[in-house]
Amino acid sequence: MKEEKFFKVCKLSDLREMEGKRFIVPSSDDSNDEVEIALFKVDNVVYALSNICPHQHSALIYDGFIENNCVVCPAHGWMFELKTGRQPAGAKGLDVYPVKIENDEVYVAAYSKKYNW
Repeated sequence: MKEEKFFKVCKLSDLREMEGKRFIVPSSDDSNDEVEIALFKVDNVVYALSNICPHQHSALIYDGFIENNCVVCPAHGWMFELKTGRQPAGAKGLDVYPVKIENDEVYVAAYSKKYNW
């Protein structure tokens, strides 16, 4: 099994509780692509999700608000679970990425995805 490549994204102290922040990080595969992610810190747990809403393909998930362990897209109100990226009814939603915290630094392993929109 191939080991995941984590990239340093920010300091844990750069994230505010219950607020999202947008980052563009290198893809953890060998594609040389970049991945746009949204980080959220909720109850001191950091979640990394795709920043691209599948509804209108807008890069604004980071600007959503947190409700019932979900992020709500600010454009049209679609909800996505922070842990799974799925919609509450179980439908596919956002990609989620592994996060690790070491010495107040946040690392994410994000993978590029080719969209068929």
